[in-house]
Amino acid sequence: MSGSSGILAVQGAILGAVTAGCAILAPMKPALAGSFTVVDGRAATEISEISRFYIDDQLAATIRLDAGTPQRIVRIETPAGRLNHSYVLCGEITIRMPDGHTETHEVNGEGVLHHPDGQVLNALGTRNFTEFYLADPDDPSVVERRPGRAGLCAAPTS
Repeated sequence: MSGSSGILAVQGAILGAVTAGCAILAPMKPALAGSFTVVDGRAATEISEISRFYIDDQLAATIRLDAGTPQRIVRIETPAGRLNHSYVLCGEITIRMPDGHTETHEVNGEGVLHHPDGQVLNALGTRNFTEFYLADPDDPSVVERRPGRAGLCAAPTS
């Protein structure tokens, strides 16, 4: 080994050891399985909306819509360890009725997402803005909707 190549070899070994040590000292972040996108838009009769999106029983996003923000697009990260994820949507939507008065409705829905990584899902409401669910217009097999109201949305009773 010549003098300069020996020095370079030692420097390389030191750099490798330091890099390995940094990898050990780096803080651990929870592993993520992937992400998907949710598009939520205000309907023509809606005045405002507040929606909470839960993935695997954990709050993943809160969306607020009104005249100034008629649509939001959020990226939801999914935890590692599974390909299918439960989802729950909860919230309140204030609508203007045909006679001009306003009503606030609780929206609520749940289901299972099958391999949602990379998908774009729409948040939709039915039954006079009382049911709320996700849908993938390009691949309906991604979302399995469960009928009824989600228990996670229930207001505390104490």
